[in-house]
Amino acid sequence: MSLAVTSTPLARRFEALPIAIFLVLALAPLAASFGAETYLLGLFTRVMIYGIAALALDFICGYGGLVSFGHAAFVGIGAYTAGIFGAHGITDMAITLPVALLVSALFAWLTGTVCLRTKSVYFIMITLAFGQMIYFVAGSLSPYGGDDGLTLKLRSTLFGFPILQYDRALYYAVLAFLLVSYLLLRGIVASRFGRVFRGARDNPTRMATIGYDVFRYQRIAYVIAGSLGGLSGFLLANATEFVSPSFMSWQRSGELIIMVLFGGIGTLHGAIVGAAAFLVLEDMLGGITENWKLIFGPMLVLIVLFARGGLLGLAQSVWERLRRG
Repeated sequence: MSLAVTSTPLARRFEALPIAIFLVLALAPLAASFGAETYLLGLFTRVMIYGIAALALDFICGYGGLVSFGHAAFVGIGAYTAGIFGAHGITDMAITLPVALLVSALFAWLTGTVCLRTKSVYFIMITLAFGQMIYFVAGSLSPYGGDDGLTLKLRSTLFGFPILQYDRALYYAVLAFLLVSYLLLRGIVASRFGRVFRGARDNPTRMATIGYDVFRYQRIAYVIAGSLGGLSGFLLANATEFVSPSFMSWQRSGELIIMVLFGGIGTLHGAIVGAAAFLVLEDMLGGITENWKLIFGPMLVLIVLFARGGLLGLAQSVWERLRRG
């Protein structure tokens, strides 16, 4: 799909940008200590959590051409795993986190087996259908709050130690997970697997002709993305101490796609930039009016029309104009 044809030169020209992004995120709590620390820590924790989900979506969408409109389903699965285990008194993340990743991966494998046999808009629609299916399943779980959601009594512990109960500790734990997720996906993209995966996006027939099982590569990538989506949901449940079916709604999937487009599709770190821009603008505009999307919508349209490659593309254009004088 044309949506997946991305400006990979952005990734090459902004090699220092990922380092700068993670440095800013690492130093943000120090700056927050001079102001509204709780508010800023909460905001940037959410940015990083959604950054993980957007990274995973950018991996399959930007590098594989698999535009999923049900990616939030994995976020919800990870969140509900933490919530359901917590409701039964099991909070140790040495148990709950692997289960969240495993359940998300299993759901990705099962749905991917069906979804990946379709192409183009059919793939988009069937991922949306599976996402809505799991959304309604979550809403029907009356023992765990149903449509009203479920409140976590306690954040996840690690071998019995409540290290995530402190906002700053949770922040740096999320930062560590974001960094590992980024490095993992960057390594995969640069590997032989990543080259085959990108080749399947551009010309699946040619890749199949030379002997590669395109379906197998795409399903593995889909499972990886689903697992990372589950990770982000698990962390989101701990950050908000609440789980709701809204975590996996089609609107949330749409927001993740907007984050990827907003930052710069096919760059990985652009997904983090897009998540930050989306959530910060949402917070700022939401303080002005409840109808903040009426302002944000035209901004997104302008970015898509006049800044090819999202915010990273816009930054590249400005940089090149400054260099030319």
